[in-house]
Amino acid sequence: MYDFPDFFRLKMGIYVDMFVKWLVRDFGQVFEAISDGILFFLLNVEKFLMWLPWWVILLLIFFAGWKTSNYRAGILYTLMIFLIGTFGFWDLMMMTLAIVLTAVVISLVLGIPIGIIMAYEEKFNLFMRPILDAMQTMPSFVYLIPALMLFDMGKVPAVFATTIYAIPPVIRLTDLGIRRVPKEMVEAAHSFGSSGWQTLTKVQLPQALPTIMTGINQTTMMALSMVVVASMIGAKGLGMEVLIAIQRIDIARGFEAGISVVFLAIIIDRVSQGLAGRFKYPE
Repeated sequence: MYDFPDFFRLKMGIYVDMFVKWLVRDFGQVFEAISDGILFFLLNVEKFLMWLPWWVILLLIFFAGWKTSNYRAGILYTLMIFLIGTFGFWDLMMMTLAIVLTAVVISLVLGIPIGIIMAYEEKFNLFMRPILDAMQTMPSFVYLIPALMLFDMGKVPAVFATTIYAIPPVIRLTDLGIRRVPKEMVEAAHSFGSSGWQTLTKVQLPQALPTIMTGINQTTMMALSMVVVASMIGAKGLGMEVLIAIQRIDIARGFEAGISVVFLAIIIDRVSQGLAGRFKYPE
């Protein structure tokens, strides 16, 4: 009487498994082409970051911190990056940044248009809301399963899983930013003969830009938070060092890799917040 009856058991996972296998079987070439495109972009970003001299990157970090905050912040961020180099993780840091940047670019290319459509089409908004809720509440490890089945092991599935995990904030905040634009401004633009596209690009998007920048900040931070999880499917970088340290119970290695991820998160968060603050309009 106290056990849930097996008669009512619904094996929904079987149908999801069948759907993914159908995608792999009938659309394998499509996913292979997507994989090649993502890998091409990722490797070029990684090569560029590796090509830059270490001292140039330190100067760029200092300049970014100085311009978005103050010179003291620039010095602090530069010191953090320098410490990561002293741990011996410079190349791994570049690999991590390449994955994060690739996932963020894909998230912005897909997320901002989806957010715009959600703001314009209420039915599409109602359709997307539960999907975004599921994407934000689903355990991050679950994303690794379809990523592995569609793209095999390596950097591409890591980018795919990271993108799925990180894209919801920029979609939601793009939608919110456009909806919060005063109707009077939109009506004034229409009354002066602006087309729908002109109203969007010259009125709504500029007014929504601070909110969209906040979404970009949150998407970037969520992408960075996936580096350890993504290392489980072959993505090299700082996350792999954390995973190895856990497997070997190496406290020293784990601390250095973990604090390096923290340093990156602090720098990216503060710099992106500073950029978002520059787009705020006076009340």
